[in-house]
This record gives sequence, C-alpha cells and structure tokens, in this order.
Amino acid sequence: MSPSTPVTGVDFVSVPTQDLEAASEFYGTTLGLPRSAVYQRGTEAAVGAEFETGDLTLSVVVSERLNIEFRPTTVPIALHVEDIEAARAELESRGVSFAADTLDTSVCFMAFFKDPDGNALMLHHRYAPPAPKPD
Repeated sequence: MSPSTPVTGVDFVSVPTQDLEAASEFYGTTLGLPRSAVYQRGTEAAVGAEFETGDLTLSVVVSERLNIEFRPTTVPIALHVEDIEAARAELESRGVSFAADTLDTSVCFMAFFKDPDGNALMLHHRYAPPAPKPD
C-alpha cells in the first residue's frame, strides 16, 4: 500500500521565455492553444501567459522578470495528439521544424521540435494500452 499524499495533481508546467510576444505567437497561433491568462505586475511589461492543452496548463514566463536565469527546457513536454502525422503536417505547414522522422517506440509515436526559445516539445500519441497501475 502506498503512503497517502496531499498532492492531487499537477496544475501547470512552467516554460521559460526571453520574448513573451514571440512565445505567445508560437503557443497561441502556431500551436493553436487557447490563452487563458496574462500575468501583469502593475505597469510593468507582462511577466507571462498561460496556454491550455486540455488537461495541463503551460505557464510561459519571462525568466528574467522573475529573477530566474533563462535556460531552455531540454527534456520535452509531450503534447498529446490523436493523429500524429496529421498534427505534424499541420504544424509543418505553420513553419514548425521537426528534429527527425516520427519515432515509433512500439508503445507510442513521438515527433520532436522546439519553440522559438529552444524549449523541447514533442507531439505524442500512445497507441498501446498503459501498464496496469499497482494497488
């Protein structure tokens, strides 16, 4: 039996940026994700924006405005799609460059790309059923 936890889920994943306008264009227009919030501190420039993926929020934040050194995320965030080749073709038509051919792992398909800041992303589609969860 697992110990109990007060954690009930993940609310958002932070994605660092150096240019919120370019990042907002990429996540909102290129990827087509709905923007749900913009973070503002008084009259200063915006600190970040949130984009919804369906089950997880991507919080795109200007690192330096939060006193955090900018470093792009090198481990990809897996963005679920139903049809990986159709999604890939659509994003390629919008200017997204993929790092290689779509990878078939024998469990899922993955297609790797980056946002304008160099943050690693991937299109992901699991076609094999997930392993049963332990009791």
